[in-house]
Amino acid sequence: MSPQEVADFLRHSRTATVGSIGPGGLPHLVAMWYGIIGNAVYIETKAKSQKAVNLRRDPRMVFMVEAGTSYDTLRGVALEGTAVIIEAADGQEYWDAAISVYERYTGPYTEQARPVLDFMMNKRIVVKLVPDRIRSWDHRKLGLDPIATSGSTARFIGAE
Repeated sequence: MSPQEVADFLRHSRTATVGSIGPGGLPHLVAMWYGIIGNAVYIETKAKSQKAVNLRRDPRMVFMVEAGTSYDTLRGVALEGTAVIIEAADGQEYWDAAISVYERYTGPYTEQARPVLDFMMNKRIVVKLVPDRIRSWDHRKLGLDPIATSGSTARFIGAE
């Protein structure tokens, strides 16, 4: 994908898989909602969550968003880099990131929503990732004939 296609894909998607390195060295993967400010992605998480513990110990992080239900429609973006933990709830970047997440999943932020945002961010940190490496793929560009979505899981698509 081009840089603009990557930016559009991330802006239009809803859920990312965030990877950190668990205490035993295995990947720790979790689904996360996220915000975007400039060229950085942000997540908010409980300060004592496993991903927060992992990233404090080893800040390497992977952030992946994918889509598609058949081989010819698979596409995605993986961002790799070093996470920066923002713990200062009195800082502007902390609240800008919180508002970005809020707006992506709730709607436009107004000061009337501040109590909801305060509740959302209670005992939470913000994790910022400015990628060192961006990987992307878009099988729609392969020129394949359409492939029917089939198999034992096809009937469950959209049922969640």
